[in-house]
Amino acid sequence: MAPEATTPGCAPSGPQRLILASRSPRRRALLAQIGLSVTVRSADVDETQRAGEAPADYVLRIALAKARAAHGALAATEAQAPVLAADTAVICDDQIFGKPADAADAARMLALLSGREHQVLTGVALLGAAERVRLSSTRVRFRNISAAEAAAYWASGEPQDKAGGYAVQGLGAVFVAGLEGSWSGVVGLPLFETAELLAAEGIRLLAPGNLGDEAAHGA
Repeated sequence: MAPEATTPGCAPSGPQRLILASRSPRRRALLAQIGLSVTVRSADVDETQRAGEAPADYVLRIALAKARAAHGALAATEAQAPVLAADTAVICDDQIFGKPADAADAARMLALLSGREHQVLTGVALLGAAERVRLSSTRVRFRNISAAEAAAYWASGEPQDKAGGYAVQGLGAVFVAGLEGSWSGVVGLPLFETAELLAAEGIRLLAPGNLGDEAAHGA
């Protein structure tokens, strides 16, 4: 289990009030899937990896930095709501693959991932009554990917803002021969670890009255 900090944060004002420190529509959709409506309040942070920093330490640090930055920018009326943040990285050959800079960079990433297994790490941070963090680790195995397929995939527009240059929830799924771990963690927000953090903050998703209409009625 990832380390859990205990420094003071902010106490939640209600079981369903939650701030998401991310502009990612994928993370919002995953939270909606489990019945949570969020307010988005993201803030930019320096995501430079430190010298010698292990990938797991990196994603946990960046997730917590995002939560702290977003909390620091909250209005007084929002300051008591817990803040959730996450950071995802694709790891291959001990290197962190971020978002591709251009078509050539995306092609390079897919060539290195082709026909091999890689790791996807997502750090999740919740800043509430305390600062808490969790780590999700997933192994993903790709089939062989041709240069022509990589070029066509880039032309689709999908990989341009995705860590590792692919989206498991989109067209990139055709490359995935196998996955061991958290599918939602590869998308960008591991729901198991997120639910555990929320429960520690007193937000229990399956408690009476905590499910939104869509989750409760299967809409």
